[in-house]
Amino acid sequence: MINKPRWLRDLVRFLPLKSQFLLSGNVRDLHAYEIAPDVVAALPLILCLQKELQECGYRDVIQFAPISGFSLPGVTNEPEILEVMARAGLGSENPRGMGLDILGNILGSFTSSTGDPAALVVDFASRLVNRADALTQAEHALFTNAQIVAHSANTRPAGPRRKPFYNTIIWIAERESDLPDWLTVDNPKLRTIPVAVPDSVTRKSLSRTLLRALPDAQDASDEVLGKSADAFVNLTEGLLLADMNAIAQLGRNEGLKVGEIADAIRRYKVGVTDDPWRMIDRSKISGAEDFIRSRVKGQDHAIVHMLDIIKRAVTGVGRSSTNGRPRGVAFLAGPTGVGKTELAKTITSLLFGDESAYIRFDMSEFSAEHADQRLIGAPPGYVGYDAGGELTNAIREKPFSVVLFDEIEKAHPRILDKFLQILDDGVLTSGRGDRVYFSEAVILFTSNLGIFRTDSTGNRIQNVSPDEPHEVVAAKVREEIRQHFKLNLNRPEILNRIGENVIVFDFIRPQIADAIFDSMVANLLESTRSIGFDISITDKAKTVLKEMCLRDLSNGGRGVRNMVEAHLANPLSRALFDTGEVGGAFRVEELSAGAVTSITLKREQRPS
Repeated sequence: MINKPRWLRDLVRFLPLKSQFLLSGNVRDLHAYEIAPDVVAALPLILCLQKELQECGYRDVIQFAPISGFSLPGVTNEPEILEVMARAGLGSENPRGMGLDILGNILGSFTSSTGDPAALVVDFASRLVNRADALTQAEHALFTNAQIVAHSANTRPAGPRRKPFYNTIIWIAERESDLPDWLTVDNPKLRTIPVAVPDSVTRKSLSRTLLRALPDAQDASDEVLGKSADAFVNLTEGLLLADMNAIAQLGRNEGLKVGEIADAIRRYKVGVTDDPWRMIDRSKISGAEDFIRSRVKGQDHAIVHMLDIIKRAVTGVGRSSTNGRPRGVAFLAGPTGVGKTELAKTITSLLFGDESAYIRFDMSEFSAEHADQRLIGAPPGYVGYDAGGELTNAIREKPFSVVLFDEIEKAHPRILDKFLQILDDGVLTSGRGDRVYFSEAVILFTSNLGIFRTDSTGNRIQNVSPDEPHEVVAAKVREEIRQHFKLNLNRPEILNRIGENVIVFDFIRPQIADAIFDSMVANLLESTRSIGFDISITDKAKTVLKEMCLRDLSNGGRGVRNMVEAHLANPLSRALFDTGEVGGAFRVEELSAGAVTSITLKREQRPS
């Protein structure tokens, strides 16, 4: 014997005591109901009510909806509907449209009708009212009659156990507050029963039944069926039985096997049927180190570690079927301008072939206490509620993406609690109540933590320097990060979720700075060719330029780029503009330092 839903047990228990009921909450879902010994099916709420009430001794269960009027669950024959209506004291006219006046006028005749008990289920009761605190005349008359008949109704024995039953009125609404509170609050004859979302026990009772509809279910072993059923239950936490039914249907449509039900769940959650992770060319990732090194200089250890995370995400190694955590998580730490953000962009391009799948949030913009509302959306009643949150909207639109939270240490601590939900369960609830899933995303954090620290006097001093080997830099940075999350923020659990995926980038060393400089100069000269200028630079001028650009490496590759712009791009633009030419071949002969750098150009003959 399988336990019936709690709301149904409560309803049956109070049938002899209350003349009216209000069912609210998860009323549009399917509900688990035992249709035969040890056979559970997912039925609409109205069918569960009909079966249970008839089993108790009710002869008729009649449904009323604002637009369609009266009907019988599962019956389309109009004469039969009218016959039951007449027997239950509901008259012989079946109103179409709202029918508020007719419904209100016949409630008394229904509750006083003799014979076997009947139940009137007023479905979509929330649609009967425009505003519960400002009722129209017709709405007020309806619920006033309902309140009166609730107290005047009488019981009589019925059913196999001859229990006293009323002619019961059951209101079905999404929220208790949708009906006037003077009807529902402190009414001794009306019982409000919340209908909860299905718990794990309920989902488990249906999981095997739904899995048996998949193509290979008949041939699947009990072990495979059991593991898949457990995954079905665990991965549908927070979903409805209607969602589980739709997932099983998706599995059938896609021809998935029982052991692949987790794939159907993930696709259903993110709202897409294609899986870009399965379409990724693995040979492209196998040879990705050279591609990444061409864009991220001097960070070989970070590249290897990041590629390990990506390969694990693609292969699914160690990915549990019982949770929806993100595909990959990494914390990129280190000095400014060393390639942390560039690595995120490069990984996005590598995975999805499109850097637009890269979603970046500058966390310095989220330092205020209520900035989390920008990420997940404002709660009901607040300005911007309908717009949703920036993060939740972005993931809903692009569930397969790389999400970068830049300079995470600048975010308000309140926002960090949201990251715990993402890293733990891969889900975030928006201000509108929508659940957004991160199971197909790669989450990256960047931070400059650990480069500086606060000494005993409260002064900010440098914690690491380019003179130290990378192993020492990495150890010091990791320790400062650990101290920050443990002592300053009191949130060590965030680092626990990230685990060993804290990747510390090295300083830009002189040898790497040379390569970055050469690459930037080459790219700049190449770009001038696209606008009609063929520019070369002498070794002497290039040596002077390099000395200018690499004098200070404290700002990393970004600093080198700024120097190349200041000492080559700007004076070159000035010199070319002064020639009055719109194209041609020129050679940079000399660079002269000063308040602003100037260069000497010499015209060359284009090769014929």
